[in-house]
Parts: sequence; structure tokens; C-alpha cells
Amino acid sequence: MASIVSFVGAGPGADDLITIRGARLLRHADVVVFAGSLVDRQLVARYATSADVYDSAGMTLPEVVEVMANAALAGKNVVRLHTGDPSIYGAIQEQMEALDGLGLEYTVVPGVTSAFAAAAALKQELTLPEVSQTVIFTRIEGRTPVPENEQLHRIAAIGATLVIYLSVGMIAKVVEQLLQGAYTPETAAAVVCRASWDDEQILRGSLADIAAAVLDAGIDRQALIIVGDVLAARREGLKAKSLLYDGGFAHGFRGVAT
Repeated sequence: MASIVSFVGAGPGADDLITIRGARLLRHADVVVFAGSLVDRQLVARYATSADVYDSAGMTLPEVVEVMANAALAGKNVVRLHTGDPSIYGAIQEQMEALDGLGLEYTVVPGVTSAFAAAAALKQELTLPEVSQTVIFTRIEGRTPVPENEQLHRIAAIGATLVIYLSVGMIAKVVEQLLQGAYTPETAAAVVCRASWDDEQILRGSLADIAAAVLDAGIDRQALIIVGDVLAARREGLKAKSLLYDGGFAHGFRGVAT
């Protein structure tokens, strides 16, 4: 008998930032395969108290698929636990493709990605009127290639708020490429390491000094780089306020104030 495999986003780190649905699935799981290099084992221990647990950090794709498939075919509840939200740099598509080939059903449960945990740590809105209405999630090219038209220096031409994953170990190269676009050395930048964890670190600065700050702090992984003029709002004040709460702006729930 086949069972449904659930791909679950564990959230950014703190064990109480997993969704209610994700926690419920973990509580009823017979088998959990979790990304041990990124997901806190305490989260698994808190919710999956009776499951057989596999750490995928040292496993290959066929090994992961084999564990999930064998358990599902035995009628067991399976959770594949990914960090953050599984749809962003989660490598779930190849796992789902393998399950498709085996005729096994699965579902995907979203999670809080680290970009939003980092914004929360910074107490920062990523979109501001007359500053930036676009947020781009991206990464610099490393061992995983990036399409030519998505090279960082090309994306930098837009000038939007950038959230850069998986790149803090190449921070100097990141800055170099961003300065080829719409950003300047004075553009505000921040690095949030292990957002929402107990040992969270926050670095604030500009493109002129953020690379040196990262080097001095010894941060080389598990960190996000956020770049854009929105980050200067706390220091310089807002250029404009949202029309949503403006008394002269009518919408379906409120008329114009008189």
C-alpha cells in the first residue's frame, strides 16, 4: 500500500517557526529524512518523537529516494524535512521527479524562508514606496552554475532589493559584481547569519565595508546578504508612505476621509 510523502519546510532555524501543518505531519511521521546540515536536530526531536530519523547530509539522491519509497510502499507516513521553504534552493524537484517515476504520491508544505527571518531580524520591510517595489532572490555562481542572463552583475542593473543566498563565502566577488550595476559603494547592505537561531549574527553596513565586516566576523556560511536602498530607510527616514492607510485614498473597505 502506498502512502503520501510530505516535503515540509522546516523554517529558518528556530524550532517554533515551523508551520502548524508541518509540525502536525512530523508528529504523525513514521519516517523522517531531514537536511541535517541545516535543520536543527532539536526541531526533529521536539516534534518527531517516535519516527525513524535519517540525516540526508551524508546521503546521495538515490539513497534518499530509496528510504522514502520503501517507507511509503510499506504504508508509513514519510516526512522529507527541508530547511526554510523547500521551493527555494531546496533541490526537491529531482526528488519529486523520482517519486513520479515510482508512481508515489506526495505533497509539499511551505515554510518560512530565511529571507523573511532575516528581514524580521533587521526589522526591515523589503519593499518601500518610491524606493523599491521588487525583491529578487538570487545567488552568485559557485560550483552550481547560474544561467548567463542571471549573472549577478546583470541582475544588479535593476537596482531592486536583493536577497542573496548561498554566497557569503564569496562576499568580495558579490560586491564586485554588484558595483557593476545600479549600486554604489554607499548602497546599504546587511548580512544575517543563522537568522532566528539563538546564535544569530547581524552585520550592517554598505557595499564599501560589508565584505571586510564579514571577514572580520568569520562568517562563511549559513548567512544571507541583503542589499538595497530600503535598508537605509531606518537611518534616513521614509521617502513616501503607503497609500493603503492614507485618508485620501479610497478602496473597497474604506471611503475617502472627510
